[in-house]
Amino acid sequence: MTDTPEPPRFAGWDERPAGGPGSGRPGWRGLLPVHTRWRRWAALGAAGVLLAGAGSGWAVYTKLNGNIHTDSATERELRKWESERPPAGPPNARNVLLIGSDSRMGGNRQYGSSSGQRSDTMMLLHLAADRKSASVVSIPRDLMVDVPHCKRPDGTETELRTAQFNAAFALGGAACTIRTLEKLTDIRIDHYLIVDFVGFKNMVDAVDGVELCLPRPVHDAEAHLTLPAGRQTLHGEAALGYVRARKSLGNGSDTQRMQRQQDFLGALVKKVQSNGVLLNPTRLYPVLDAATSSLTTDAALASLKELYELVRSARSIPAGRVRFMTVPRREYRYDPNRDELVQPDAGRLFGQLHGDLPVTVKPPPGTGKKPVRAGGGSPAGRTDGAPSPLPSSGLSIPGTTVAHGICE
Repeated sequence: MTDTPEPPRFAGWDERPAGGPGSGRPGWRGLLPVHTRWRRWAALGAAGVLLAGAGSGWAVYTKLNGNIHTDSATERELRKWESERPPAGPPNARNVLLIGSDSRMGGNRQYGSSSGQRSDTMMLLHLAADRKSASVVSIPRDLMVDVPHCKRPDGTETELRTAQFNAAFALGGAACTIRTLEKLTDIRIDHYLIVDFVGFKNMVDAVDGVELCLPRPVHDAEAHLTLPAGRQTLHGEAALGYVRARKSLGNGSDTQRMQRQQDFLGALVKKVQSNGVLLNPTRLYPVLDAATSSLTTDAALASLKELYELVRSARSIPAGRVRFMTVPRREYRYDPNRDELVQPDAGRLFGQLHGDLPVTVKPPPGTGKKPVRAGGGSPAGRTDGAPSPLPSSGLSIPGTTVAHGICE
């Protein structure tokens, strides 16, 4: 008969107390000091908290990730026209098209009864390869451009036409808008983000509103906006009315509305940075939930991880080097209610961004600040990313900066 092998023996095996009912011996519990037992219970409790935290963290990640809408159709359509698209820019530089959708569908029906897809705000975000600066260029919705052949949502094809820039989105969505902008600028769009009315309002509310200053009261029934004069904090609905208002603020032009949108977006970014939202999970979650709930993006950005990596890479950019500007334009020669590009300035601006080169932006009047570069890496001889004098090109675009608050 084969002997049964003994179990492995470890140091202290023979000294382990028997313990247990009826043994007459105290066991581990009786031999361990009280403080040791408490440490063991604390360790077990900590392990439980970690497991629970991991579970809830995964649940939060899954929810936020599921909020994002992926537009695979745009990616498929762009692949069909790959041969016509501009080449990619310098490695690690990124060009992101930001589209503010004013579709009246879903939760936006209160703003009108129009059907179909509409875009009211379009901005080109250029992140410098070294992530020491960023440029946000507003593209006027009334800018007259050549819109290429595009595929409509019903599958039919549009004809090549000269039309307002925002017609591209109405005709063929994001794919048509991207192709139109690429032909206009010769800049390849790496990513795009579409945010609707509801998403904008929720993001403003998630940061407890954004402060602005008004020199006089505002009443705009069309924008659902009534505001007193003076310094105040706007929340979702009022904030949306402020950036949409056109007829009751300034001279009623889309030019001044774009300026307000740039100022407000800069103030929103400043609010997020100054309140430490990005480093505070309790405050960050509502912002992420609001942003992702009404967000449509390309497949390459259609995950919380990819969005976070993009934001993380840009979060160290100083507020003074996040610049807002509008593409050089003037009244369209055939219609004063439309715009056309001012050349060669517009072409030079696009060339600077395409090559990830600095763009000089004029600060707002009355600030006493010198023009600073933005949009490209640090100029030769500079290693600290600090603002620099005018570039050799002499190109200078009117604009503002996140550091210049809306009430300053």
